[in-house]
Amino acid sequence: MAQLIAGNWKMNGRTRQAAELCAALRDGAGGLGCELVVFPPATQLTAVAGLLAGSPIAVGGQDCHADPDGAHTGDISAGMLRDCGATWVILGHSERRADHAEVDDLIRQKVEAAQGEGLRTIVCVGETDEQRATGRETEVVGWQLLGSLPRDFAGVVAYEPVWAIGSGKTPGIDEVAAMHAFIREELVRQFAEAGRSVPILYGGSVKPGNAADLLAVPEVAGALVGGASLVAVDFLAIARAARYG
Repeated sequence: MAQLIAGNWKMNGRTRQAAELCAALRDGAGGLGCELVVFPPATQLTAVAGLLAGSPIAVGGQDCHADPDGAHTGDISAGMLRDCGATWVILGHSERRADHAEVDDLIRQKVEAAQGEGLRTIVCVGETDEQRATGRETEVVGWQLLGSLPRDFAGVVAYEPVWAIGSGKTPGIDEVAAMHAFIREELVRQFAEAGRSVPILYGGSVKPGNAADLLAVPEVAGALVGGASLVAVDFLAIARAARYG
């Protein structure tokens, strides 16, 4: 199976910047052996979907509401994402959990809504620096998996240690391998045989210089890339480090 390289633009990207980035990605995406998807801000979603139409690059939203419509000022439903041209969505990112007080049960409801609209989901889990320092990283991630994933989960899990996001720090290869092995065990415990096929991405300061090593770790099925996804040459370099099979 081809590895998945996902670029989360977060709250970045005006119209001109998004168009230039899309053009560079289209030009460089041919012949890659991985699956590519980008997650622009909601204001650029329709435009980016149009600019990348017909290319090997898919487009997703950075979040969605659990309800299909209603009095939710400023929110976007899964159906609205589909209407904009999205086929993916990121849910449960640590920045949503921290900045918007999103809890596991809410994230699970969002996953159910997204799957109901046919969106492919990336559900993020990960521990803080304090949680790792006190030896609670597997406990935290285990509870996040249990609470955030519905019984019929058919998406992707992304492990993003919170302390590594945007910090330039990454866990050691052995630490990444240990956590991904733990997540696989938890997925099998939760979903039986179906849990063996759920892809697990690594995210957190993924760069061209460390991508090959991270993507070679057992149970790492790809990468969720933040800052480096805003620079076409860097994002494509990470994609070229991906493996097939």
